[in-house]
Amino acid sequence: MKAIVQEKYGTPDVLRIGEADKPTPGDDDVLVRVHASSVTHGDLVTMTGEPYLGRLAFGLRGPKRQVPGRDIAGEVEAVGKNVTRFRPGDEVYAEISAGGFAEYASVPEKLLCAKPANLSFAEAAAVPWAANTALQGLRDRGELARGQKVLINGASGGVGTFAVQIAKAAGAEVTGVCSTRNVELVRSIGADHVVDYTREDFTTGDRRYDLIFDLAGNHSLSAFRRVLNPRGILVLSSSKGNRWVGPMGRLISALMLAPFVRHRLRSLMASPSPDNLAELKEMLESGRIAPAIDRTYALSDVPEAMRYFSKEHAKAKIVITV
Repeated sequence: MKAIVQEKYGTPDVLRIGEADKPTPGDDDVLVRVHASSVTHGDLVTMTGEPYLGRLAFGLRGPKRQVPGRDIAGEVEAVGKNVTRFRPGDEVYAEISAGGFAEYASVPEKLLCAKPANLSFAEAAAVPWAANTALQGLRDRGELARGQKVLINGASGGVGTFAVQIAKAAGAEVTGVCSTRNVELVRSIGADHVVDYTREDFTTGDRRYDLIFDLAGNHSLSAFRRVLNPRGILVLSSSKGNRWVGPMGRLISALMLAPFVRHRLRSLMASPSPDNLAELKEMLESGRIAPAIDRTYALSDVPEAMRYFSKEHAKAKIVITV
């Protein structure tokens, strides 16, 4: 089968289109004919091998799984003997650990969810990693509730565009922070207020928030706390940090500070959740949220897609059609 193959860490040049063995599903697995995938920050980590701490999980000298790709949407091709929820022809989507940039992927049944009926495969592939991360950050770590004042720092990215919509659907008053070129995008997906960080620093303003979801990592903990209400919650999910430990230093600082302040400082380490995908499916089919897509690339153009993504020019999601 055609697939993107990566044998070592580095720039997008380490990615190449090639042939890989078609996976054989185990007894509890589903073979999916992949129609679309999307680029995630996890793909950037496994491409570069940075932060180096991640290599303990992905492989010290090169990736253990040589076909990257974490989001998939496609059709069931075959099922293992223990699979009961799906059959050939079903349309599905999922967040997986690797293998999405290929014509076929073998996926544990427990990770799969029926694809939202109103979305194309390309649209559905933009959902799993980003929307699941947004949902876990806001609902599980942020205790999102109706009537809250919520700020999304990094509102125009893949996770951010879903976070704005999820918070708005929950009945919050939402402020999105982004650059000038993305102001209209963030406003169009439902933000009540949009802050252009090139012109205004929200951490020095008068507005206070019940919940801040930080996806950008461009302010200190003290700056965030300055604009939190007394019992407000700060959820940290930025990927920024040094090449050795990534954002871990910042997260550890928050953990050490948390017992001594009234604000609740929390980190987010999102994990795949088919239950969340089922909940997101309902939200997508009802029109309460929708994927925002920046660009679409063919499978053979994944290196260029990763180059575009890594330079931070992307807004919303980058989709890969297979």
